[in-house]
Amino acid sequence: MSEKQCTLKAPIQFKGIGLHTGESVTLEICPAPDNHGYKFQRIDLPGEPIIKADVDLVVATDRGTTLESAGARVYTTEHVLAALYGCQIDNALIKLNAPEVPIMDGSSKLYVDAILETGFVEQEAERDYFELTENIPWEDLENGIEFLAIPDKNYRLTVMVDYKSPVLGTQHASMYKISDFNTEIAPCRTFVFLRELEFLAQNNLIKGGDLDNAIVLVDRVDISQEELNRLAKLLGKEDLKIEIDGIGVLNSSKLKYENEPARHKLLDIVGDLALIGKPIRAHILAARPGHSGNVRFAKILKEQIKKQQNQGRVFDITKTPLYDSIAIEGMLPHRFPFLMVDKIMEINDLTIIGVKNVTMNEPIFTGHFPGNPVFPGVLQIEAMAQVGGIFALSKVEEPHLYSTYFMKIDKVKFKQKVVPGDTLVFELTLLSPIRRGLVEMGGKAYVNGNLVMEAEMLAQVIKDKV
Repeated sequence: MSEKQCTLKAPIQFKGIGLHTGESVTLEICPAPDNHGYKFQRIDLPGEPIIKADVDLVVATDRGTTLESAGARVYTTEHVLAALYGCQIDNALIKLNAPEVPIMDGSSKLYVDAILETGFVEQEAERDYFELTENIPWEDLENGIEFLAIPDKNYRLTVMVDYKSPVLGTQHASMYKISDFNTEIAPCRTFVFLRELEFLAQNNLIKGGDLDNAIVLVDRVDISQEELNRLAKLLGKEDLKIEIDGIGVLNSSKLKYENEPARHKLLDIVGDLALIGKPIRAHILAARPGHSGNVRFAKILKEQIKKQQNQGRVFDITKTPLYDSIAIEGMLPHRFPFLMVDKIMEINDLTIIGVKNVTMNEPIFTGHFPGNPVFPGVLQIEAMAQVGGIFALSKVEEPHLYSTYFMKIDKVKFKQKVVPGDTLVFELTLLSPIRRGLVEMGGKAYVNGNLVMEAEMLAQVIKDKV
């Protein structure tokens, strides 16, 4: 089904502190126009510079993802970007009056709740997905990080974390589709090991961290109260009474899920991969991920986008078709010389892919045009319509008793001519649910992966035989 881009109905404001800087910050997520994407704006700096949420602008990945453009930086961008992506908001301007995004409760939940309460507006431009066409593996052997992206119709994530810790052990988390993010992933908080706190504090990080915005995991039992008091002082939390009751979570803060740390790593991946600039249709598998690995893999995916754009749309028309020409004649009433579909490769709930081989033997080339054979645009439309007719008839019992009749053609565009020897591949997508036999589809036609024609069509399926 064709999807439109979305933005917020109205601005949303948040107030909090930065996890690492400890600075108070007001952040406002504002509606933005079509094809704007995600951008940050530092309204506290001269000229109010804008920093695009682009993986090529990442300058640091220490305990968070930092973007910089023209000397202006934004720290810890991943949680708010994950919330926007998870809510399927395509365009937003994120204004802030300090260098770091507020940590809130350490997850994306408060951002998500506010976005859902505010609502969204559908825009005119279509959502432009990155649909992966081949497997993309990547690994960092030195650090034990592995990523694999494989083609999928949904955005799916599978994560494994292994810190060789008696607290975490090995954990797994999965997101089967993006609609799962808001309930299953967004509430999961950032975490840190108690043994890491002193190092982070000494390196001028986590100034805004406390037990309300981070899970602190304890994997030692031999920690004295004196050591805990010293740590509290180092963190500037002298009034915070730190208690430990064996191995587990500090101050008996309950985990929301047994695998909450792994789910938070998945949340970070959603936020970091949002930096490629397109919604994703692929299954991403990650082992021992972190911001550094996420960003490096995001750059690989961005290069893959460029590669796929250069090579055009890829279809496998060598595999065994779902319907061959004989099966197609059992569904459509058309016959030579007006049967314009040679095979159907795929059909699912929303889409169909069909093939038309254009040959010099077709009678139309006798007069169109002598010495300059061009397959007519009107016949390209007819061939596309027949593919759409097969989609519609595949949804009814006894399709040979039905016919499909054109009702409307709209938004037709021809990009380049089609000539004998070309193979036309039609990809049609249902634009709205089928009701009362009315079938509305948007279609694109490709030759060698290049778009040659597109149109929107409305037809009606009528039972006119017995």
